[in-house]
Amino acid sequence: MAVDIVTFGCRLNTYESEVMRRETEAAGLGELDGGAIVFNTCAVTGEAVRQARQAIRKARRENPDARIIVTGCAAQTEPGSFGGMEEVDLVIGNDDKLKAQSYRALPEFGINQFEKVRVNDIFEVTETASHMVDAIEGRARAFVQVQNGCDHRCTFCIIPYGRGNSRSVPMGAAVDQVKRLAENGYREVVLTGVDLTSYGPDLPGKPSLGRLVRAILRDVPELDRLRLSSIDSIEADEDLMEAIATEPRLMPHFHLSLQHGDNLILKRMKRRHAREDSIAFCEDVRRLRPDAAFGADIIAGFPTETDEHFENSLKIVEECGLAHLHVFPFSPREGTPAARMPQLPREIVKERAKSLREAADAAWLRHMERLIGTQQNVLIERDRIGRTEDFSLVEVAGSAAAPGEIVPVMVDGHDGAKLTAKAAFALAAE
Repeated sequence: MAVDIVTFGCRLNTYESEVMRRETEAAGLGELDGGAIVFNTCAVTGEAVRQARQAIRKARRENPDARIIVTGCAAQTEPGSFGGMEEVDLVIGNDDKLKAQSYRALPEFGINQFEKVRVNDIFEVTETASHMVDAIEGRARAFVQVQNGCDHRCTFCIIPYGRGNSRSVPMGAAVDQVKRLAENGYREVVLTGVDLTSYGPDLPGKPSLGRLVRAILRDVPELDRLRLSSIDSIEADEDLMEAIATEPRLMPHFHLSLQHGDNLILKRMKRRHAREDSIAFCEDVRRLRPDAAFGADIIAGFPTETDEHFENSLKIVEECGLAHLHVFPFSPREGTPAARMPQLPREIVKERAKSLREAADAAWLRHMERLIGTQQNVLIERDRIGRTEDFSLVEVAGSAAAPGEIVPVMVDGHDGAKLTAKAAFALAAE
């Protein structure tokens, strides 16, 4: 019986869940009567933690005999809380979740008296190993973890306490992992990390993310598409900018850890960039790569945010020319400085988040309109649905391409949510 892995949160968790699938099976969890369910949780918002608890309770109701194990960022930051749930059999820390021996701490494996919560100090972890995977189950693109943890302490963020300090996978191991996935048929690989652009200073020679990107594209010529998950533009190095300008296999989609559009709020968040830095980065990238598209994370309703501060967040959507936007209503995380700041009424937070989402919808519509009449290469994900190189969602008519294939298409419109297109060979047949 296969172990059921339930994943919440980021692409890094998606990658790690694949490692966990292998390690839990090696530990023998699939042989347990009643099976095993492992929850790989997220702690980025209070809502993410709530959803994980809800899913755990539902899983217990539906699987009364299963062994339920909880790990991930929420388990790391709130171990006692998850350990106190009667539905949970074992809580494992974020570093130990990638090791088979961690899952053997169950009575079925000969330990009758054990500590239910097994979460160590994440800040004692100083290295990130390269966990080789051959495939990412059910996905057309593969993810490769090259960095973990974060050395920055943004006032709203609990993630460093779930992931620890920044640490990088050695370049050679990262290149080998990408090569292995490309040889197994993956046309696109996404580099992931908690703070991806902080890659390298802890390694010998202090390589940068840009240097890693150029090494992958040089040493893995069979890879069609390399994508970055999320970047902090203030940390973009010269090699990365050179790769953006000269490497067509580096996908022209850059998701920015923007967080806000007002300089005073950015200072209160302890971000390292000003709004002008973000605007300048987008302008610089567009000069180097005119087909580039940008996404961003923006928080609505941060403590002390005034109407004027919020207006600057609305303005930056257009000033940066954002196409893809992830909007987060501010959620105070216990233990962070922002949770102790003067809070806005929840109705104002929700109202501002709604306004930002409306701005995001308008920006996405503008982006789709610009792409009508252009030819794009689409990586098919499922049932004629795929992504262009700039990560735009598109439905391709007249294509029988399997997930993982890349097909040339002509964009002929949109339905308000996604682009519509025809496969090039279908147009030729007409």
